[in-house]
Amino acid sequence: MNLFEHLKAQCRDDWNAYIQHAFVRQLGDGSLPRACFQHYLKQDYLFLLQFSRAWGLAIFKSEDLESMRYAQAGLNAMLDTEIGLHVAYCREWGIGEAELQALPEAAATVAYTRYVLDAGFAGDLLDLHVALAPCILGYAEIAQWLAAQPATVRAGNPYNAWIEMYLSAEYQQAAQTERALLERLGQELPAERQAALAKRFRTATRMEVSFWQMGLDLAD
Repeated sequence: MNLFEHLKAQCRDDWNAYIQHAFVRQLGDGSLPRACFQHYLKQDYLFLLQFSRAWGLAIFKSEDLESMRYAQAGLNAMLDTEIGLHVAYCREWGIGEAELQALPEAAATVAYTRYVLDAGFAGDLLDLHVALAPCILGYAEIAQWLAAQPATVRAGNPYNAWIEMYLSAEYQQAAQTERALLERLGQELPAERQAALAKRFRTATRMEVSFWQMGLDLAD
């Protein structure tokens, strides 16, 4: 079993709670309240800012040119493209850039993003990517899961553009590239190291569950 599958297997219940969360299900069938999705979008903007810092940290933590270039590409994509696309998408949902910039971080946003950064500061590059994996690889899996569900509505669903974004060949390929790096960094690990990484992965997955729940509850 490769590292990513091993990590998921060690926290199967938490992983399923994340992939199949009520927020995700309601997004898929179009029943998610508009205000919940807007709240999620706002906090996801703040998440992306911290995510960019994590990619910057990945450059620092890299010990070979290939990993450094990969992290640099990730950082450039976030700052030059992804955040701009998110701002434009938020605008479609009635959320202006000035509002995004003035937002306070919800507790779930702070907890998750700082946990990822702490994983990178305290550990090595593999620790950081294991903490990032539930987000990068999880969203790709969520899109695939939604596409396979009979209850998922595509035509007329106001959230279909979100599903399409993560189901796109571009995003799915980006997830596969991240997974390949994770496997390269995680070759031939001793059992103790695998156990520590599984704990880190489970915590990050639980943070993702909390992030969905925040959107559902409109909690700050």
